[in-house]
Amino acid sequence: MDDFDFYGIAAGEWALAVAVALLTLAALWAVEWLATRRFAKFAARSDNDIDDVIVDTLRATRFWFLVLVALFAGTLMVDLDPTLHDRIGIVVALGLVLQGIFWANTAIRCWVRKYGERHMETDPAAVTTMKAVGFVARFAVLVLAFLVALETIGVEVTALIAGLGIGGIAIALAVQNILGDLFASLSIVLDKPFVIGDFIIVGDLLGTVEHIGLKTTRVRSLGGEQLVFSNSDLLSSRIRNFKRMFERRIVFGFGVTYQTPAEKLRRIPPKVQEIIEGLEKTRFDRAHWKAYGASSLDFEVVYYVLAPEYNLYMDIQQSINLALLEWCEAEGIDFAYPTQTLHVASIAREAGAPTQAQAEAQAEA
Repeated sequence: MDDFDFYGIAAGEWALAVAVALLTLAALWAVEWLATRRFAKFAARSDNDIDDVIVDTLRATRFWFLVLVALFAGTLMVDLDPTLHDRIGIVVALGLVLQGIFWANTAIRCWVRKYGERHMETDPAAVTTMKAVGFVARFAVLVLAFLVALETIGVEVTALIAGLGIGGIAIALAVQNILGDLFASLSIVLDKPFVIGDFIIVGDLLGTVEHIGLKTTRVRSLGGEQLVFSNSDLLSSRIRNFKRMFERRIVFGFGVTYQTPAEKLRRIPPKVQEIIEGLEKTRFDRAHWKAYGASSLDFEVVYYVLAPEYNLYMDIQQSINLALLEWCEAEGIDFAYPTQTLHVASIAREAGAPTQAQAEAQAEA
């Protein structure tokens, strides 16, 4: 058995290498399992986000990476050819780079998710910014890992970066529309004309912002369907952001009949003011008899709702309408509706028919 060798290495050395590899694998797996379990229990009792990030990062450890490290530890027990040993080292280094990508991406995603869960209600703008920062960080990790991998296999990175700079100009010209949307998304994130959760109107389309991506922004309409806007087109449009509204200016009108006495007309504006000022979260502005309408005496009222919620505005307007209706009914004031008066007498004279006076004279004769 001692005379048996493989690649010039005795069987005893190979046996030692296999034993070391197996022990290393078992030790690494046990450490990873115990650490993940302990941190998971601690994270369940803690309000800190860092321990949750650590747990998710540990769970991102791939089993093949543990096997790769264990095999590398085993090869240290045998006297391999230097060239072969260097190649094994390159494979292990590439595996470490790949595993590092998994760790970094998982940590960044978990941190962004936890930040969003904590601040979505209080500061959605910061959540939007954090998502953009997370994307840039993940992209930077991929670029850095790519360069490290190339350096590991012996590629001259400096010359490659210079070549990419020249080729990048040509690529930018070819994909300028995509880049336009990309820069528009960065503008949305940094300038914050709207954030996730805002209710916006773009042209004749309206809805709540659900997602701000690199190329498109997705909005959930009131009807339930999803609206997808190109970021560059969205920024070139007129955007009305109702979430940033602090109060609502309301203008409404109504009309009463021409038969309403002047004394009752004078009492309508003060009564409207009394009704509005008697409601919470309102500020009265004015109430006037505005004009002589085609079939009504028209009044115009302006007031403010001191909150942006649409449902609150509708509740207040309904209360005003009901109170005004009840008061008008009690005062005998009728609301006007479209009417039209036909002067039959004038039409009869034009047709040559006898007037009422002529008819009476003919009757006396």
